Amino acid sequence: MTTSCHDVAGEGEVTAGQPRFALVGSPNAGKTSVFNGLTGLNAKTGNYPGVTVARFVGVCRTGGDSCLIEDLPGTYSLEPISPDERITVDVLDGRVAGVERPDALLVVADATTLRRSLPFVAQVLARSLPTCLVVTFTDELARRQGTLDVDALGEALGVPVLAVVGHRGRGVARLRDRLAEWGSWPTPVLAPPTDPDEVDAWAESVLEFAGYRAPERHRITQRVDAVLLHPLWGTLVFFAVMMLFFQTVFTLAAPLQGAVETVFGRLSELVSAHVGNRWLSGLLGDALVGGVGAVLVFVPQIMLLFLLLALLEGVGYMSRAAFLMDRVMARVGLEGRAFVALLSSFACAIPGIMATRTLPSARDRLTTMMAAPLITCSARLPVYVLLIGLLVDPSYHVGPFGAQGLVMFGLYVLGAVSAMLAAWAFKKLGDHRGGLLPFHMELPPYRLPSPRSVLVMMWSSARAFLRKCTTVIAATSVLLWLLLNLPLHSAAELRAAGVDTTDRTAVSAYEVDHSYAAGLGHLAAPVFSPLGFDWRVNVGVLSAQSARETFVATLGQVSAAQDPENPARALRTMTYPDGPHAGERVFTAPTIAALLVYFAYALQCMATVAVLRRETGTWKWPAIAFTYLTGLAWAMAYLARTLTVWLGG
Repeated sequence: MTTSCHDVAGEGEVTAGQPRFALVGSPNAGKTSVFNGLTGLNAKTGNYPGVTVARFVGVCRTGGDSCLIEDLPGTYSLEPISPDERITVDVLDGRVAGVERPDALLVVADATTLRRSLPFVAQVLARSLPTCLVVTFTDELARRQGTLDVDALGEALGVPVLAVVGHRGRGVARLRDRLAEWGSWPTPVLAPPTDPDEVDAWAESVLEFAGYRAPERHRITQRVDAVLLHPLWGTLVFFAVMMLFFQTVFTLAAPLQGAVETVFGRLSELVSAHVGNRWLSGLLGDALVGGVGAVLVFVPQIMLLFLLLALLEGVGYMSRAAFLMDRVMARVGLEGRAFVALLSSFACAIPGIMATRTLPSARDRLTTMMAAPLITCSARLPVYVLLIGLLVDPSYHVGPFGAQGLVMFGLYVLGAVSAMLAAWAFKKLGDHRGGLLPFHMELPPYRLPSPRSVLVMMWSSARAFLRKCTTVIAATSVLLWLLLNLPLHSAAELRAAGVDTTDRTAVSAYEVDHSYAAGLGHLAAPVFSPLGFDWRVNVGVLSAQSARETFVATLGQVSAAQDPENPARALRTMTYPDGPHAGERVFTAPTIAALLVYFAYALQCMATVAVLRRETGTWKWPAIAFTYLTGLAWAMAYLARTLTVWLGG
């Protein structure tokens, strides 16, 4: 089974011959909490054979034995309209090559919306597989004055029914025990009806027998939604939340970032002091500590970003944002489901692109995929934080808001607006016949998420960033270090060039300015000179094609070579060594503005290109995405530089 670095939940022992249980249910029914409770995050992820739909398979220990739990994509019906829903139906019917039909089913239903869930339960029972109904949120049902006799519900349905409060772990042990007895689960004497009118009548009779009383409306949810779902006030609150979001990322993470920076500075000093071999010292101190460390310094911001996203999703605000943005999406010819996919791109474009599988229309999926890379992802965050720190003094404020946070917020708005415009353009260029399908999304009541679920969500996202630092970025940093230090220069050559061979900093600066990397940077000068980039910035931009964060690693290595004692100062005071701008500072306001805008638009992630290829099944669309985004990045960066110069930057 292949794994993906963007959605790995953990490691598990998946072996043949174990009973297989498929976990099915609608979104927001608590299915993931039940899955995590049963498997203890002892899970592996990958894709279904031949299909780019993620699968989650975990091991559940049942006494001395074990079984496999497969968490299928959430769906409201077994009449599929999207690839995600299609794969759920195909797995249940045993139509996915290489994936066995499950031995039994676990259907998860929210007790607070049980009436809406029973038609889906009827469709599942029609598959004639041993089935157990897992009823979640029974604690909330009771708190809102609702009632349900779980045993009577099981008697009415003719299958086992268990109440589980997944996020608190209640009932999970009992469910585990029942899994061990799956071969003796009772089955309905009569299968539920299939006619829609008959299903409604059947559901009402089942609920009546189970003594079900629907919960009262969640008063807090009602009152808050009156504001948050309002076309005007809801939009204003959305922007206020996002602005506060980015202010928090800058203000709270700054002390932690300083601490991490101090640690890596100390490590660099230790390498210089204790490693006598110049090449080994350079490899460890410049390539790894200076390069990878320059990116890891931004881990506090990354962690805080994912923590805030997990809190907003756990509380229930993200679904409101999707509902609110459905009106905006409709103006560009898309629907709220597309917003959910684009929202996923704030963490990484890859899950955002993969989330387009929930869209019923192939044209809408393609349109959303072409727009997703424009959403500001976490990979841009280290670049933005570095450049904004060079551009804006942290003491500057606009009213109560820090200027750095406002610039960051503006860049995120730029990415979101650009994504909307790109989606509109691709929709207009494509075949836009046919109306939008109804957008159906559950708006769960506002809930306080469990700390464990929030931390798990935050860590699973941050883990992908850390893995990239130790693989792609580390490898790129070593390659860049070699390019920055080769070819070798003899002492005679250095003296002939007027370099004091006893001054290590002067030697290092000369070698960098006459390295293969410098040649590569000068080669790209005709393309990037109009944007104000010098050769060192050019090398950083080119290296960022593998992963955006390597731009920070590149500048970290270059500045460390120029001033090993204070790389940050070297970066701020970096000047052009020669040419018409000799002696002028490299990082002026127009150049930084051009860099920020270039990174806002450019498709600088080969993993994203690969996923586009896998999702579309052709290299045509990745080539189109790379070409149009690179051209757009250059044009918009040139415009940003021109405007900044005109404004006196």
